[in-house]
Amino acid sequence: MSKNLPVTGGCQCGKIRYAMHTEPQNAHVCHCRMCQRATGGLFAALAGAPKDRLKWTKGAPTFFASSNLATRGFCPDCGTPLTFAFNDPEARIYVTIGSLDNPELAAVTCQYGVEGKLSFVNFCEDLPKERTGEAEGQEEFFKSLKSNQYMD
Repeated sequence: MSKNLPVTGGCQCGKIRYAMHTEPQNAHVCHCRMCQRATGGLFAALAGAPKDRLKWTKGAPTFFASSNLATRGFCPDCGTPLTFAFNDPEARIYVTIGSLDNPELAAVTCQYGVEGKLSFVNFCEDLPKERTGEAEGQEEFFKSLKSNQYMD
């Protein structure tokens, strides 16, 4: 077991804390429009863990079903975006890298949702890129996506 475990983090007001009992996995940024809206940022920076390896150690987030396929956790008091997870119980849960106490433990290795990447965002250009639903087997999954986010 790594000396860095558990990997801890939480919201900005401190009412919600978590511990990941594994190294952060699949650290990435997602440029899709849903992640932009969910974080209020230019992209979401996320690192995952098996769902049973993430434990809430203080408080618990409120969850919003951002689509019929996934939910996002956030602090109801300060608004910090904390998690993203597909509804599949076998899928990983992702924490926002910025909510980690030591974000250096989650070096970004790829970019997703590049179809939504803003023209003025230039970083991580040498990392692999993937459009939403382009990976093998994902097209059918994303065909059923119905956003619950407000869009005009």
